[in-house]
Amino acid sequence: MSSLKKINIQQLSKTARIDLAEELWDSIAEEQDDISVTDVQKNIIEERFAKYQASPTEGYNWEDIKNEMK
Repeated sequence: MSSLKKINIQQLSKTARIDLAEELWDSIAEEQDDISVTDVQKNIIEERFAKYQASPTEGYNWEDIKNEMK
């Protein structure tokens, strides 16, 4: 981590920062088998999925959410 502290990310161009983020994400994705989901996270997922199954038309679609953010 100490080498990361020496990088001033704000001095990088937007393209370079995007490339860096992609490289970081790819390095994590390569080791995805090492990433575990906790019991709490599993419970949240199960609860949300059950809620969805009980009422699949409730909520907002992605297009509405994107438009609202604009």
